[in-house]
Amino acid sequence: MPVSVDALRLQLDYSAWATQRLLDVAVTLPPDALTRDFQTADRCVLDTLAHIYAGDRMWLALWEGKPRATFVDPEDRDLAVLRTEWPALHQRWARRLRDCRDADVAETIAFTDMRGQPFAKPVWQIVLHVVNHGTHHRGQVSGFLRAMGRTPPPLDLMEYYMTL
Repeated sequence: MPVSVDALRLQLDYSAWATQRLLDVAVTLPPDALTRDFQTADRCVLDTLAHIYAGDRMWLALWEGKPRATFVDPEDRDLAVLRTEWPALHQRWARRLRDCRDADVAETIAFTDMRGQPFAKPVWQIVLHVVNHGTHHRGQVSGFLRAMGRTPPPLDLMEYYMTL
């Protein structure tokens, strides 16, 4: 069941909104809180944010036909870089979808994953994966913030809809 390009644009806008809210909180954290190890796959607030960013970037690169050789680059673990580069990446996603039609997002993209396995998925599934991936990991960051005695910003989709 394909998803309309309008729905995908809205979902990506939501993802950009939620990401910016977390970046705004992350910048208020002292370095030791930003890098506090929570014993998860991506360890800390900063590395989890870098992981989300890297995923957003990797999937767009695949759609553009320019697959990346690396996932997270060392400079991605710099909050100043994320605050500059991530909004620019969100704008690239928006531009990529701006002139798409529903038929365009139903097209299949062939790619090889980081383990070398070949796949082919329609663009709409890739976009929804990007949004879902970000939502999952932003939830982890929210949990990290709570564990440090901080209140994370509301990131619910309905909260976003209420801003429209």
